[in-house]
Amino acid sequence: MSHAPAASALVPTHCPYCSLQCGMNLRASGTGSVEVVERPDFPVNRGALCGKGRTAPAVLSSRVRLTGPLVRRPATGRLEPATWEEALRATADGLRRTRAVHGADAVGVFGGGGLTNEKAYALGKFARVVLGTSQIDYNGRFCMSSAAAAHNRAFGLDRGLPFPLEDIPRTGCVVLVGSNLAETMPPALRYLTELKENGGTLIVVDPRRTRTAEQADLHLAPRPGTDLALALGLLHLVVAQGRTDEEFIRERTSGWEEARAAAMAHWPELVERITGVGVPQLRAAVGMYCDAPAAMVLTARGPEQQSKGTDTVGAWINLALATGKAGRPLSGYGCLTGQGNGQGGREHGQKADQLPGYRKLDDPAARAHVAEVWGVDPDSLPGPGRSAYELLDALGGDVKALLLMGSNPVVSAPRAAHVEERIRALDFLAVADVVLSETAALADVVFPVTQWAEETGTMTNLEGRVLLRRRAITPPENVRSDLQVLHGLAALLGHEKGFPTDPEEVFGELRRASAGGAADYSGITYRRLEEENGVFWPCPETGEGEGGGSHPDPGAGPSDGPGPGPGPGPASDDGSGSGSGSVPDTHPGTPRLFLDRFATADGRARFVPVVHREAAEETDAEYPVLLTTGRVVAQYQSGAQTRRVPELNTAAPGPFVEIHPHLAARIGVADGEPLAVVSRRGRAVAPARVTEAIRPDTVFMPFHWAGEGRANTLTNPALDPTSRMPEFKVCAVRLETTTDARMR
Repeated sequence: MSHAPAASALVPTHCPYCSLQCGMNLRASGTGSVEVVERPDFPVNRGALCGKGRTAPAVLSSRVRLTGPLVRRPATGRLEPATWEEALRATADGLRRTRAVHGADAVGVFGGGGLTNEKAYALGKFARVVLGTSQIDYNGRFCMSSAAAAHNRAFGLDRGLPFPLEDIPRTGCVVLVGSNLAETMPPALRYLTELKENGGTLIVVDPRRTRTAEQADLHLAPRPGTDLALALGLLHLVVAQGRTDEEFIRERTSGWEEARAAAMAHWPELVERITGVGVPQLRAAVGMYCDAPAAMVLTARGPEQQSKGTDTVGAWINLALATGKAGRPLSGYGCLTGQGNGQGGREHGQKADQLPGYRKLDDPAARAHVAEVWGVDPDSLPGPGRSAYELLDALGGDVKALLLMGSNPVVSAPRAAHVEERIRALDFLAVADVVLSETAALADVVFPVTQWAEETGTMTNLEGRVLLRRRAITPPENVRSDLQVLHGLAALLGHEKGFPTDPEEVFGELRRASAGGAADYSGITYRRLEEENGVFWPCPETGEGEGGGSHPDPGAGPSDGPGPGPGPGPASDDGSGSGSGSVPDTHPGTPRLFLDRFATADGRARFVPVVHREAAEETDAEYPVLLTTGRVVAQYQSGAQTRRVPELNTAAPGPFVEIHPHLAARIGVADGEPLAVVSRRGRAVAPARVTEAIRPDTVFMPFHWAGEGRANTLTNPALDPTSRMPEFKVCAVRLETTTDARMR
């Protein structure tokens, strides 16, 4: 069915993909087509879009998306068209039956980092109030959970970036660790280009010479899994060279002596042996970073997706604190969140241990506050449940039924073949998605749900800027929103009230539930988001004093800008997205955190002593090569949507194995020839891509594809003890050519 335009004028909205949430305008035609038009007034991307954003309307086509519910028929064993009533009743019956026989925790819920804040909030409420289960988590656990844990441990608050992106070009030095943003979020590359144009320097840490690393003044290429040792080695040199900021350490931090002692055990020559990064490069990096009057450290999945990811990020935070380059204008540590709502998705309740407002589920006061908003007894709320991989691993065992929204773990989870087996072992699986993903294809019921251009809702980008996506077109007749799915299921399960389908009404309840929490959205309204191009949290309902009302002080007054501090060029705040135009008693939002104090009880940042340890799986005689994984510019995450766009598939048609010429020559594989990569968990086959851009001891595979080239068949689910993040970024493998395969 054609899409009827909701309005003839341009509709300002945001891209459906990464955490930049680039602004765009949509124009709907009377024939059902949708055109993307640049939106230069939005400050994050200033009109620029990557190929994924530009081609996003292609997935709205009925040729590639789900257009009606599907139910698996016992007679045929196949998914076949069904009515909404049939699909909802089948799901309600499956969940009810499982609870009755096996208990509430036998039902699991798995969410996604692309869900709007309203959907993530409603999903967490549905799990805990309607199902009464503790078994809920989401795929954002695989994205930035280690950085979040390190943020909370050091600063008392987790927001991906404690400053807006616009500050990056005005600092003096950026250390970018494990991010290839030239491919993962191309419009953000301009910030690094402008940094260099302003006289700043760029250090990139990555085992591959990526498109981003090519822009660097200094590229450090450590062995995968050794980022922790690298950060400790740099801090050792800072101390040895007398370049610590003793006044900042004394006045604004705690725990320095223990962290200092731990770092001093990692002398430069030892770090060179561990990482492969030479001592002269280590000294050069310290010089660039310390010579800059202001500097930033930004991490992404490289150091975070490790079994020691929390400690690794903590080591980089220690470096920033020891040099006084945190909690000051144009300085700090930040995480480049990956998924579109990876920030908001971890704030409002779809995470195993959380309640809305970034409250902790095991905090009695938090439980009481949220229970009052929900109209339930605090004691009725279940406690914390399993983390994402642990939940997936329990499927078919303790967890018999699963409701899954907006995720494709058959492709995206570590040890993916095992996860697929566990999903197949479920008694019942219901999936809500926009396309028939590899995971949806295994379901008993599939709900076709609306997409970004067909619905209104809020997202929170990597800066902590809450944004409003606006509905531009009418969805196909037999497609409903995730909120309608939850409303329908809740009603069938005895909760006819409490799950509205209007996103603004849901957001109003979210505001009340988040009030007074770390991620306080109570002062944010749809009207403000429309008028102000987004609002940074925390934003309590009133703007009296620092942080406003009862909100825990995040370390910056509501109107704090960077001031005239250090760095190239002036550092005035232009107020973009921070609440300009608000009435006087309205909190303007908090674009910059920690300038006066950190969000800990005593206002001090905490050093955490950490020491290097090996990856969970190191190389040996049987598996002598390291595998690392990542993304390419033309695909996104599990590829469920982007693999359905012809233009993107032309640019990135399939998986590959990036391999150094020396290693390729040693095993006898030529560029383009099939190469098998084998780990202790399985085998993947893809064409070799021979390049000097990677270390000779390492191979790289992108993880966007299913089938025999599925990179996550190989990856290691070893978990970080704090964040429960799997070790996607390093595992031991062996390589087999087609000749080897025939001999086997």
